[in-house]
Amino acid sequence: MGEGRRRRPWGGRGAAAFRLSRPDQVLLVLVVAAVGWLAGSRGASTEQGSTLAGWLAGAGGAPCGAGLAPLGVLTAAAGVLAVAVSVHAVNEFADAATDARTVRTRFSGGSGALADHGLPAVFALRVALAAGGAAVVVVGVGLVTRWVSGLVAVLLLVGLVGGWTYSVGPWPWSRHGWGEVVNAVLGGLLLPATGAVVAGAPLGWSVRVFVPFALLTFVNLLETQWPDREADCSVGKHTLASRLSAPVLRRAGAVAIVAAYLVSVVVHPWPVAAAGLLVAPLSVYAVARLGHGPPGPSVAAMVLFLLLHGAAWVLA
Repeated sequence: MGEGRRRRPWGGRGAAAFRLSRPDQVLLVLVVAAVGWLAGSRGASTEQGSTLAGWLAGAGGAPCGAGLAPLGVLTAAAGVLAVAVSVHAVNEFADAATDARTVRTRFSGGSGALADHGLPAVFALRVALAAGGAAVVVVGVGLVTRWVSGLVAVLLLVGLVGGWTYSVGPWPWSRHGWGEVVNAVLGGLLLPATGAVVAGAPLGWSVRVFVPFALLTFVNLLETQWPDREADCSVGKHTLASRLSAPVLRRAGAVAIVAAYLVSVVVHPWPVAAAGLLVAPLSVYAVARLGHGPPGPSVAAMVLFLLLHGAAWVLA
């Protein structure tokens, strides 16, 4: 074993760093930001009365300003990428004890990179610090060159700090019953709103139109945290899934999905709201299944909702 490590130390560490960055989730992060950009780009062109809220108020879509130039968009995307890698890596560091005690599934239990490569948890922290440093550099370069706006820079840094405080620090959100809520706000609301702001949409509008997605992200997190509840409790990590019973989680999930689809009908243009409603039966099934079996249905509902909305924004 020692000889094998000496033969390819950098290759093994590189593979571990790649795995613990959760490349599939990083790809999803970029897709979420891209859908936000699509919404922000198309929001200004929605005609008066194209949403229920607009019809009631006699107003149209988002009064967009000028979006970032192509170099700004690429810089923002690089910032999102670096933030995502850093946040995922620091979460692997913080959850090393939990992941060692739980059964890994496709959507829970960590990447398994540290255990498979025989690396200490501090290796994940080093990756997180390097990626976080890269994110700060990207944001700094974007500000100095004026490729990104101050608001975009602030949103990226809030995502970085919020992602770290979710996992580590004096009062990690994930260990005090607020993890699912904070994660849903960061990944389901702040992230796509950042994409919309990059496209030139106002921040308030950008946040409002992604409330439904954030609510479905919250349900997804209830499901993916459930398999780790016993391991989380054993290391003092008190998630909602470990604190609440399955029936209570199902009731919370039911409230969240009802709110998500109702808000969507109110704030989204008709094609976007109709596209989202196609996912409602899957969401209902996912909530009914909370606490039974491995995670999957609520993940599929969240991703399908996002992709259908992305396609619908193009047509709106």
